[in-house]
Amino acid sequence: MNQTSFLKINPADSVFVCLQALPAGTVVELDGKSITLLQDTPAGHKVAINDIAAGENVIKYGYPIGHALKDLKAGEWVNEDNLKTNLSGVLEYTYSPVDEKLTIPVENRTFKGYVRKNGEVGVRNEIWIVPTVGCVNGIAEKLAERLQQETALEGIDAIHAWHHNYGCSQLSEDHENTRKVLRDLVLHPNAGAVLVLSLGCENNQPKDFMAMLGDYDQDRIKLLITQEVDGDEVEAGMAVLRDLYAKVKEDVRTEVPVSKLRVGLKCGGSDGFSGITANPLVGEFSDWLVAQGGTSILTEVPEMFGAETILMNRCETPELFEKTVSLVNDFKEYFLSHGEPVGENPSPGNKKGGISTLEDKALGCTQKCGRAPVSGVLSYGDRLEVNGLNLLSAPGNDLVASTALASAGCHIVLFTTGRGTPFGTFVPTMKVATNPTLAQRKANWIDFNAGQLVEGKDMLTVRNEFIDKVLAVASGEPARNEINGYREISIFKNGVTL
Repeated sequence: MNQTSFLKINPADSVFVCLQALPAGTVVELDGKSITLLQDTPAGHKVAINDIAAGENVIKYGYPIGHALKDLKAGEWVNEDNLKTNLSGVLEYTYSPVDEKLTIPVENRTFKGYVRKNGEVGVRNEIWIVPTVGCVNGIAEKLAERLQQETALEGIDAIHAWHHNYGCSQLSEDHENTRKVLRDLVLHPNAGAVLVLSLGCENNQPKDFMAMLGDYDQDRIKLLITQEVDGDEVEAGMAVLRDLYAKVKEDVRTEVPVSKLRVGLKCGGSDGFSGITANPLVGEFSDWLVAQGGTSILTEVPEMFGAETILMNRCETPELFEKTVSLVNDFKEYFLSHGEPVGENPSPGNKKGGISTLEDKALGCTQKCGRAPVSGVLSYGDRLEVNGLNLLSAPGNDLVASTALASAGCHIVLFTTGRGTPFGTFVPTMKVATNPTLAQRKANWIDFNAGQLVEGKDMLTVRNEFIDKVLAVASGEPARNEINGYREISIFKNGVTL
């Protein structure tokens, strides 16, 4: 069998991955032996290299991805029916730092961005309407529609109202999470101007919310409390928006160093190719960006379970290690407090694509952050404070996690996918296909084809193409989700709704 039809990822692995669907009876030459496939095996799925005894760990990416539920023979298809996670509850961890220096040259690359008054840089110049409470979503939508009709978007990238369900009837942590994410929206540099739209009687009191913004640009961020408007609140809002539009349309892109770029790292609809193509590619990009002085953020904490020690040992300090331990164990406690197991994560689509356990998923997922040291650890709703690789507390849910990445300050979210997804959050959400079939079938969703890596292209060539693509999007080229108009936000909720 041609070597390009299968892949053993790590020398220590006890399984190989089929790079194309292989029928039963196919003979694979690997590790000096002939392995005959015992079942038809789909692309992206695993096959045992040697006999594996019941209870023995199955190794992929050089790490255990679970244990065999029964005796497995060499050539047997390994999947969720015969493989079970090793994950259980909260663990204790020991800090064993890995000192791996990046040896990537600084290239002095730039992109064209919008330099804001406070020195931050945006990759879009948009006008946003941010409701403090869901009660005014309809007004916000009407204002955005009216302003688009009046201006035809001349001189700006977009006008958008970010509707959500919250801002009232929430308690404690949920209420604060909503306030923090809305604050982050208002302060995000991709917005040239923002109208904060309030009802007036909500728990998220407008004047207290504005105080959360700190020393903000009062020429570009305005508040309208609709209950305090005598007469038509839409006309009052339009008067404010027309003034903001006059300012924003005069903004121009300028060359800024790539060290100013901040990207979020996310995956969804993953498959067996995710940890072979798209995630390693994004990891190479993340390392390149960090080496240039830029910033990347990895989140979806439940999809770190099983690979968390790799991240913990890359923490630059013991304090960051302890924060990462809390990041992981707090999410495990969250699962357990709701009576849910910590390892029951792979979705039906994941399993169909070749991911059998959470460890299998996590070891592929965490490759998105490359090999750089961990420089910062953020709680949900926090804004970035340090450059370099950061970890962020948020769930695996695609829209919630992508919103959290953008809220932390990311200009762009890099979203790898093996099965495809059209959505986008409030910043450009670039879809990176793990396989060429998806890239071809859903070209209207996909921004970049990492499946080139299984078609013969080398990683350095593909990485350089990807760098050019990301910088083009940062400089104004629309991502597919922007072209399609698929943009929304979702805020994490855990507690009671009154």
